[in-house]
Amino acid sequence: MQDPLEILPRRPDATPNHTEVYLPEQVLIVFRDNVPAIITHISSGTASSGTDEEWCEEVTISPGEQDNETGTQAIKKGVCGVSWTPGGVFKFYRLVVGRRESQLGGMYNPVYFNKGIAVHGAQEVPDVPASHGCIRLPMHISEYFQTLVSKGDQVFVFDGVKEPEEYGEQSPRFNWVDPNYTTTTSSTVPAKTTTTIATTSSTVPTATTTPVGTTTVAP
Repeated sequence: MQDPLEILPRRPDATPNHTEVYLPEQVLIVFRDNVPAIITHISSGTASSGTDEEWCEEVTISPGEQDNETGTQAIKKGVCGVSWTPGGVFKFYRLVVGRRESQLGGMYNPVYFNKGIAVHGAQEVPDVPASHGCIRLPMHISEYFQTLVSKGDQVFVFDGVKEPEEYGEQSPRFNWVDPNYTTTTSSTVPAKTTTTIATTSSTVPTATTTPVGTTTVAP
């Protein structure tokens, strides 16, 4: 009978609490003092899977999001972009509770780490890349994910091509206005109430504890 596995971080010298995202495997691990607090499958940008497809859509943008930073109501606009999740080294800088809409789509309990790119809950999280660039989590995990992380925690995104440090804080590819977009409806929609978290809890759900045993390096 095999002993329980111990998952070790690829970056043990990072901040005491840090997150590692493995795009080729579509896996995310939150480490607390180098011990996994949670291991989950994810779905990242489709360009991460070797494609470079562009998309053009009408999007809803909540107040406070990019291109609606000072607004009091959500707006709609036509934008185009590339569904890419950049590799690199980042830090969580903003946590918001509730439903948000941005140029990259709908998000639940987002935790931002690379401009508009966030780790967030989603209804559809296949085991292959499917997002516009964000890191999708299963909804039940997004309910408590923010209790596992804090502002300032490092985020290492491994793309399978280069080490994250070779990229540094790599910016995403910015979206652009859809030249073919037209609308005959109002450009504003009712805003949804959200709350920004100032601090987060350090409580780790017992269900996510990983037993110690045979040593294995994270995928």
